[in-house]
Amino acid sequence: MLLAGGAATGCGGRATTHHKPGTTHEQASGSTGTLLDTQDGGGHRLREVPARGAPEVELTARPDSEDGWNLQLAVTDFRFTPDSTGGAALPGAGHAHLELDGHTLARAYGPWFHLPAAQVPEGAHTLTVRLYADDHTAWAVAGKPVEASVPLTAGPPGEASHSHSASTPSTPTGSAAPSGAPRADRTVTLAVRDGKVVPATGRTEVKRGERVALRVTSDRADTLHVHGYDKELALPAGQEATLVLTADRTGLFEVETHESGLVLTQLLVR
Repeated sequence: MLLAGGAATGCGGRATTHHKPGTTHEQASGSTGTLLDTQDGGGHRLREVPARGAPEVELTARPDSEDGWNLQLAVTDFRFTPDSTGGAALPGAGHAHLELDGHTLARAYGPWFHLPAAQVPEGAHTLTVRLYADDHTAWAVAGKPVEASVPLTAGPPGEASHSHSASTPSTPTGSAAPSGAPRADRTVTLAVRDGKVVPATGRTEVKRGERVALRVTSDRADTLHVHGYDKELALPAGQEATLVLTADRTGLFEVETHESGLVLTQLLVR
């Protein structure tokens, strides 16, 4: 997806649109749209724009053959700008937030996002995507945030999980949601503490075709991204999260975090 060098630079250099020290994001956001006093459920103010040419988003959730769901964020009159997050609000640009039953799961910096089954409790839920400007205000039309929602049902082990497209009433079914971390040939355990990677960033060598489990604990909410495989994983603060992928491509692939911009490891697939 997202989901945007060395170990400190992550996906690349930051843009130059960040606000000046001593000012808030909203003070630096310029005259794009109208900043409302109304807030979304996460405390972000709404930025109203005319309906004509306003950003739009459609959400589709498809069960992944290995684990969880693959989410597609189909946007219109909007572009993802991960390198300028935190800067001024520019027309039709920014990122997205994913929410499950009103609780934030992660930010998305591209049109594809992998949602692990372990992050969706058994039962019926509502998955929502909402579009934000770079200054973290929520794009809005007629006083309502620009967003889309789909029902999402996670079944117990041995039963299929379900999701609904945002645009059609069909209900695709897929693989069962496991109760714990999926089985893997190789497990890599990593942690992010006080802005540092533990153990120190290195290379993990695997054979092509092996299933690799990345078990990551971060002391702050973040998003994990595996370059080259377009796999992402939400990292709740203080909770272990696991991403399992099949190393079916040879090469050197960086595993990094988006918020802290850290390279956790490099997967060397031979």
